[in-house]
Amino acid sequence: MQANVVVVGSLNMDLVARAERLPRPGETLAGDSFATVPGGKGANQAVAAARLGASVAMVGCVGSDAYGEQLRQALLVERIDCQAVSTAQGASSGLAMIVVDANSQNAIVIIPGGNGLLTPASVQAADALLQGSEVVIAQLEVPSATVGHTLQRARELGKTVILNPAPAAQPLPSEWYPHLDYLIPNESEAQALTGIAVFSLDTARLAAERLLELGARRVMITLGGEGVLYVDAQGSEHFAAPRVQPVDTTAAGDTFVGAFAAGLASGKSPREAILFGQIAAALSVTRAGAQPSIPTLADVQGFIAA
Repeated sequence: MQANVVVVGSLNMDLVARAERLPRPGETLAGDSFATVPGGKGANQAVAAARLGASVAMVGCVGSDAYGEQLRQALLVERIDCQAVSTAQGASSGLAMIVVDANSQNAIVIIPGGNGLLTPASVQAADALLQGSEVVIAQLEVPSATVGHTLQRARELGKTVILNPAPAAQPLPSEWYPHLDYLIPNESEAQALTGIAVFSLDTARLAAERLLELGARRVMITLGGEGVLYVDAQGSEHFAAPRVQPVDTTAAGDTFVGAFAAGLASGKSPREAILFGQIAAALSVTRAGAQPSIPTLADVQGFIAA
């Protein structure tokens, strides 16, 4: 079946060690537990879209190691089309080495591995997938040239183009903005893109309006527990977040993006897709982990029915 959502992005294996505190420089510290958890913003968003009703294809690159096969299998279990997930011989897969302390503070080292080897040619080779899709999603954990090519090609094809600019440390290339139907940063990313400090709804609105001026068609700034601010040329709307008891916020933003894309692909209006994405993200923070925390369509429907 042809995928209606295509995700071009990263696949990481998260290596998560837990300890009472973070180690000091030069210190060897005894830890409490260790787990390997499939992650990466691209893969997380693909899993979210798939669990929430979309037919999904992933365009990415893993290394020729055991983690690469595990990352691919984690997507195949979700019935995600992995024909465009290539293997870079002699390279490691993307890794996130994470230490988490008793207060849930963490220190993270990311090794791009195969993600850094995803090229514009890789996306060109998957052009048939883009042509058959309705929604194309990109993030910033693969090379900038690859992201730029993806956005431009998806726009040429008339697809709905979503960019989650994460992790953003500086403004985006100006030529990207006209390709974007939906730009979805969080508060810190919106600040990095605009130089406007985002600490309230009013400042978030200022940042979003600046991003519209730069050429994005619609901007959604995710505000964590404060919900989502949606801004387009007609005005703005604040969507309050569903109230839940949070356990772990890992992958909440990715869950929102994937669920929002799945909602659009299923024919929901932008407003309906935002509300759908918010419920999915709220459910994800009630569970631990990245991909293990992402809810299914039945979970979201059960929450709505309740």
